Amino acid sequence: MDKLDKAQDRALELLGEIGDGLRKAVPGKAIQWVETGAAIGVVKTGARVATKFVRRNPILATAAIAGAGLLWYAARRRAREAEAGPIEGSATRVEATAGSGAPRAPRKRRTETDAG
Repeated sequence: MDKLDKAQDRALELLGEIGDGLRKAVPGKAIQWVETGAAIGVVKTGARVATKFVRRNPILATAAIAGAGLLWYAARRRAREAEAGPIEGSATRVEATAGSGAPRAPRKRRTETDAG
């Protein structure tokens, strides 16, 4: 098992060295084109997966779109409120006082004549 681990580690090192050598040998523009091509491939694959998902689960897709819309609306609304600044107002402080310690007066019972 130890020999297999060493072989795998050595193979990974060689692949890393080959990758570094290619990056140094290939001009910067070519690497940009490769990265762009990879990004386009990812977008195409993602679109295919999303299309299959929507066909199989239209209700979940609709709920996801509605949820995303609500999140977007909430973020937009919060940004507008933050842009407007804080709400100006006035407040007065009410000091708490200790009670007198006397029991409260009993509640008055309602009778049929009171409800009338």
